[in-house]
Amino acid sequence: MKVLLLKDAKEDDCGQDPYIRELGLYGIEATLIPVLSFEFLSLPSFSEKLSHPEDYGGLIFTSPRAVEAAELCLEKDNKTEVWERSLKEKWNAKSVYVVGNATASVVSKIGLDTEGETCGNAEKLAEYICSRESSALPLLFPCGNLKREILPNMLKDKGIAMESITVYQTIPHPGIQGNLNSYYSQQGVPASITFFSPSGLTYSLKHIQELSGDSIDQIKFAAIGPTTARALAAQGLPISCTAESPTPQALATGIRKALQPHGCC
Repeated sequence: MKVLLLKDAKEDDCGQDPYIRELGLYGIEATLIPVLSFEFLSLPSFSEKLSHPEDYGGLIFTSPRAVEAAELCLEKDNKTEVWERSLKEKWNAKSVYVVGNATASVVSKIGLDTEGETCGNAEKLAEYICSRESSALPLLFPCGNLKREILPNMLKDKGIAMESITVYQTIPHPGIQGNLNSYYSQQGVPASITFFSPSGLTYSLKHIQELSGDSIDQIKFAAIGPTTARALAAQGLPISCTAESPTPQALATGIRKALQPHGCC
């Protein structure tokens, strides 16, 4: 059984993408095709903010890309030494909130302790923050240009101060069409396609529809979470699987069920 995952490859400590490995445990052959690229923005301003932890009550990271922006700030401004010597400890004295284990893993690599990673999505993280946060100082929220307003609005409603800064923008991956063409010509129509974000759906759907033709009705469409599932539904696509959490294990379990006769999840 062959499935398509519309995401870039992220090798773990074992040297393999965890989604490919988890699906492989069920005898499902997964192929990754990246559909998004990113451009970093406002790094000098972000770097300045990272240099003054005393101005903030903590940090919020809702994507690995925002953490990459922080890493770039440390590298470009030669802040690595001062980060290790003092800044990291000062930020660790505050709360560092994250969505999902993937983001938590990247944050831990720059030496920060995280909380909230099991929340799974921005709405649940906002509830978690609201239940814990008492600082009068604003939380620093580096984000992308396509961020949703659920988390900021929920914090605002609870009187929790937050300062957001757009540190990256999402653009279509330049190889989407060529990579999809190559996949379909070599592998044929996949049994399932998983979308990992609404923007990934936007950038790839037209190509998938053209390549699949009448066979598109055979494809089991999967979403990594409820936000992406809503985007699929808005496009009129049937959703065979929404992962219970944004993890390789949950997605693999869901796809396996969806691919079983009369399966759904």
